[in-house]
Amino acid sequence: MITRTYTVAFQGIEARLVEVQCALNAGMPAFQIVGLPDKAVTEARERVRSAITAMGLAMPSKKITINMSPADLPKIGSHFDLPIAMALLAAMDVIPPEIVEQNVSMGELSLDGKLIPVIGSLPAALAAAEASCDLICPKECGAEAAWVGAVQVIAPATLGQCIAHFSGRSPLSPAQPGEVVHNPEGRCMSDVKGQERAKRVSVVR
Repeated sequence: MITRTYTVAFQGIEARLVEVQCALNAGMPAFQIVGLPDKAVTEARERVRSAITAMGLAMPSKKITINMSPADLPKIGSHFDLPIAMALLAAMDVIPPEIVEQNVSMGELSLDGKLIPVIGSLPAALAAAEASCDLICPKECGAEAAWVGAVQVIAPATLGQCIAHFSGRSPLSPAQPGEVVHNPEGRCMSDVKGQERAKRVSVVR
């Protein structure tokens, strides 16, 4: 059985929908991520493994393969942690696969399962609305993403809250639009994925 969920990859400031697939197969235990991931995405294996273990769950003793489609689109950033974890949890039957398929998610995981804020929640919400999906993002990103009124935004603080929401034990209320705090010193051209020539021209001028 292959489980699926969705996230986004950024090209400039545009968010493109990415399908995250998870397969559990017989064989030596392993955790492989394919689909043109960068170093941060490859390292998601250890963050996801630790976060799931911190929830009191045992990792399956099988070969875990995560594929991110389209395979020719570069996957850059730590926001792929949450969708990888959700696809894996669905494959483990911890959360319902049919519900996970209806969501776009993004968020970095700490080793103890806390969801760390990431950039790009607003364009991700726009992509989710276009795909008629809900958006799952870290709590701190919920107020920004909720300004896209055409999408329901669920903003858990931890992976445990995310599991409780999707399992129906403790559903979360949708996030509401709120003040977005802008930190000019915390954002720079490194937040723009790709577009190297355009960034160089902007800096030079």
